[in-house]
Amino acid sequence: MQWKTILEDRNRFFWVLQGAGWSGYALVHYIGSLMHEMRDIYALVLILGAYAGFLLTVPLRYMYRRIWDSPPWSLILIVLAASYAMAALWAVVDNATYWEIYKFGFRPESNWFYFKNTIAKFYIMLSWSGLYFGIKYYQMLQDEKQKALMATSMAHQAQLKMLRYQLNPHFLFNTLNAISTLILVKENELANRMMSKLSLFLRFSLDNEPIKKIPLAREIDALMLYLDIEKVRFDERLNVTIDCSKESESALVPSLFLQPLIENSIKYAIARLEQGGEIIVSAKRFGSDLLVRVEDNGPGSKLPVDQLVDSGGVGLANTRDRLQALYGKNYSFTVTNNEPHGLRIDIRIPFEQVETA
Repeated sequence: MQWKTILEDRNRFFWVLQGAGWSGYALVHYIGSLMHEMRDIYALVLILGAYAGFLLTVPLRYMYRRIWDSPPWSLILIVLAASYAMAALWAVVDNATYWEIYKFGFRPESNWFYFKNTIAKFYIMLSWSGLYFGIKYYQMLQDEKQKALMATSMAHQAQLKMLRYQLNPHFLFNTLNAISTLILVKENELANRMMSKLSLFLRFSLDNEPIKKIPLAREIDALMLYLDIEKVRFDERLNVTIDCSKESESALVPSLFLQPLIENSIKYAIARLEQGGEIIVSAKRFGSDLLVRVEDNGPGSKLPVDQLVDSGGVGLANTRDRLQALYGKNYSFTVTNNEPHGLRIDIRIPFEQVETA
């Protein structure tokens, strides 16, 4: 259906250009005739001549369509021959009209005079043919460019989906393993609560397109669903503080990009502390950017800063790759050791609001 619409638009475009071009041809020649003080009836001769050119170039269009895939030299020879033949026929019609109307039925001594001005008209026909092929090749180039952009977009979307869905098995494995452990130790009530929270979180995950952005406030809601699951495991050992400015809540962010960061903090910080720990999630507008920070008070990392992301499991590397796929170079993702201890993740992305998305 879309391709059919494109063909209809291009067919309409041809007729618009055809009409405008030959009307312009008649107008230019009429303005030129004013310098030679021609009689008013000459305007009719010009209109009929332009109309003849309009009609004679229509068959050329269909002929060029048929020979479009011909070898280059054959194509050139056919275009030259067809343009000359149409120019000769146009010259006959134009001269006959001129003699009949403007010269009151004048007849030349030789029929060869009917082909007068054929060369000049040949240049016009050749120019028409050149414009036709130029416009067609330009349209083909645009089609190929559009196809390339569509292919790039589809590959980009596939990459984003792959990165987002990569988190689901990883997260599910950890959660189901925790539920299995609760069942083994006869904590059926806790296991049931955890399963209910998991169901809500997965429903949220499925309801949101991986390639679309959502308001930060909604992302926080999803994060709280995930934290409800983890709090079943850690109870009082897990403390989470959310500190987001009012303005930042309407900012658009990738869906479920906070969950793997929190999961990383829980795995490498909270789980290793006997008394539990705290995770702080903050967000604020910083100029034309949105600054999101996730920090914990865990033991931190002894690895160099430039190795922290790749050594942090699936979550950190996945989030970085998603941000790169969505924003290109227009983002920053840094992981550093927190003070006095723990780990801090700073994310900086363009500030986009719901209203202007």
